Amino acid sequence: MSTALMTDHYELTMLRAALRSGAANRRVVFEVFTRSLPPGRRFGVFAGTGRLLDALADFRFAPPELAALRAAGVVDDDTAAWLADYRFRGDIRAFAEGEPFFPGAPVLAVEGTFAESVLLETLVLSILNHDSAIAAAAARMVAAAGSRPCLEMGSRRTHEAAAVAAARAAYLAGFAASSNLEAARTYAVPSVGTSAHAFTLVHPTEAEAFAAQVAALGRDTTLLVDTYDVPAGIAAAVAAAGPELGAIRIDSGDLGGLATAARAQLDALGAPSTRIIATGDLNEHAIARLGEAPVDGYGIGTSLVTGSGAPTAGFVYKLVEVDGVAVAKKSVGKTSRGGRKRVVRRHDPSGRAVADVVLPAAAPATAAPATTAASSAAPAATDSLAATAAPAVTASSASAATAAPSAAGPTAIAPTATGPTAAAAAPTADTPSAGSTFVAAPVAAADSGFRPGESRDRELLQSIVVRGELVDTDLVGPAGTRRAREHHGRALTALPPTARDVRFGQPCLPVVHTTHA
Repeated sequence: MSTALMTDHYELTMLRAALRSGAANRRVVFEVFTRSLPPGRRFGVFAGTGRLLDALADFRFAPPELAALRAAGVVDDDTAAWLADYRFRGDIRAFAEGEPFFPGAPVLAVEGTFAESVLLETLVLSILNHDSAIAAAAARMVAAAGSRPCLEMGSRRTHEAAAVAAARAAYLAGFAASSNLEAARTYAVPSVGTSAHAFTLVHPTEAEAFAAQVAALGRDTTLLVDTYDVPAGIAAAVAAAGPELGAIRIDSGDLGGLATAARAQLDALGAPSTRIIATGDLNEHAIARLGEAPVDGYGIGTSLVTGSGAPTAGFVYKLVEVDGVAVAKKSVGKTSRGGRKRVVRRHDPSGRAVADVVLPAAAPATAAPATTAASSAAPAATDSLAATAAPAVTASSASAATAAPSAAGPTAIAPTATGPTAAAAAPTADTPSAGSTFVAAPVAAADSGFRPGESRDRELLQSIVVRGELVDTDLVGPAGTRRAREHHGRALTALPPTARDVRFGQPCLPVVHTTHA
């Protein structure tokens, strides 16, 4: 199905006018960024590129789409003729999916003609804003849960298409599985499911319901024990499955108190290995409060699929360059920074991230897309930034001090309210090298997370589309989802420990700009 009409009317009016004025063929760069994180959040999670690239492949104006636009008077004959041949032939650079991000740093850049690039605004933002919001909420829930698995169970609380996207975003941010079967089919997200209260109610007694479920699904099933009375339900569950009962689920009431009592009862009944799953309107704060309770896993629905109070990432899509010349908005409260950019994540000698540095970037030499998919596990080259003279550095966070670097030494960046002091060497504005995908191992006490000889400066914006073609087919589908999940786990480990604190706080890394607003 074409995705071309999953857009806003005004994009077609801009196209129509630009074709008339001659601006349609000007070479431009659009950037996607957020001006702020939701209040109290310490980082965002970039997600949705796998879905975006799939949608981009279907962004075509076939006769049915053109007929609808003509009938509504949205396009004239010249615009319709132009759209009939449309496909995006430009370039896209982006953060790796699953990458933590911070305000003011571009997470995706689109380069092409004005006409072909402006049409993508709504498609890009609708996918990235939704998926990144869900992934950020999921990451916070996973952090609150610690070693206990989180299960996505929110399909009934959102639009049917959003449910699939939410399941994917949650999985790449660390959830163990989802109840959504379309997400399992399309993206290979592991699926889980047992029964609802209706299954108990349709049987004459709770004991008969449990016996039927065990007979069908085996003793390792999960039995929902709070339909009537939790202690009675636990007794009936163990009677039906024996000590090999896989798990019980508690969906209501004082979850912490009930879990503590349930653990004692299960142990007394000879079922010490039976797990306790807590569900019922959980969010990251409720999960954190259950940290001391004997809970073995969490099922999460409404709060997850609505972004836990932040249903959008707040991304905007802004023009920053026209024919090689920087352009920027000066609107009050909605300024943008002009010019093509690089984003480099800087690390201290131990491998801990200390700042994101936004630099002016030269137009890259366009490389041909890869003909075969590269292995996501293979180490990739990184770009080491020279510590030479650079433009004045300013921090986008009010808590990060402004400093001007010298040609001979590094610039000290003051810490944010929750972040570490960063030693950020003044980098040059050279062209980004290809392929600096993060390959660091998780940071342990004696493990910096960096391979011997690997740069501690990591380029975050990498080419994903060149001349309209994917650079790597493993960016989409199940492979892309798995790759995003692996990347998220590694990248999150390199952030300051405060990143995992779900209490109200400030962004855990400052964003430092060497470009002017």
